Amino acid sequence: MIQRGLLTVLTLIAFAGNSILNRMALAEALISPEAFAAIRLTSGALALGLMVSLHQGNTRWLGKGSIIGATALGVYAIGFSFGYLRIDAGLGALLLFGVVQITMFAAALIQRQETISSARWFGTAVAFGGLVLLLLPGTVAPSPVFAAMMVVSAIAWGVYSLVGKNATDPLASTAANFLCAAPAALLVWAFIPPTTALTPQGVGLALLSGIVTSGMGYALWYAILPQLRTTTAALTQVTVPIIAALGGILLLGEGLTITFIASAALVLVGVAVSLRR
Repeated sequence: MIQRGLLTVLTLIAFAGNSILNRMALAEALISPEAFAAIRLTSGALALGLMVSLHQGNTRWLGKGSIIGATALGVYAIGFSFGYLRIDAGLGALLLFGVVQITMFAAALIQRQETISSARWFGTAVAFGGLVLLLLPGTVAPSPVFAAMMVVSAIAWGVYSLVGKNATDPLASTAANFLCAAPAALLVWAFIPPTTALTPQGVGLALLSGIVTSGMGYALWYAILPQLRTTTAALTQVTVPIIAALGGILLLGEGLTITFIASAALVLVGVAVSLRR
């Protein structure tokens, strides 16, 4: 139980790291969003593929992915990068994982795979209220266009997480999904006219995101998912925005508003109530 908890915390830090790295690269105009997504997925695919091939001594892992998982991963990564063009790291993460929570809860209800207690319903409502507060007009609500991109990305990540609950070989499944998703991101990069020149710093941030916080982080997530209830997996991810916000403040100089603090507090309280035994 303690080990699973530590691995979950490590995974959530990796998720927050993706928000920080992506926003850092785009806010400083070090790379374009389509280039970041393509390098992120391609580097993750190459690193994970090499790791699995050396470990297993064959290429059977290529069949471990899924069409749904690879498609969801590609949509998530591309929407994620474009969304962070105009959204701060903490704000984007709160929007992203708030919608992920809704997506995974909806799946749990539709599939009737688990009983949801009244305390969990209440906690979820409180956390959702924090998300609504964040998006109210006249507060710190992001641009509707970029918010929509982040919402699409969030739904795709929710689907990817749901698919991961059935993974029997987490590392191989993650490698195969990355390999199948990378070509789509490369095509987007090839057909969209570049608005920002590539810089060594931008490429470096994309590689770090692809190999470490995405590749390794997602493989770890797939290893943990089968041990978590769907609603628990959804709720734990809502803590990521707090980590991302702290990173944005410390590393990117992003501001901290009263609205965001109130929103984050509601989210944390909601998660705490929902996960309380």
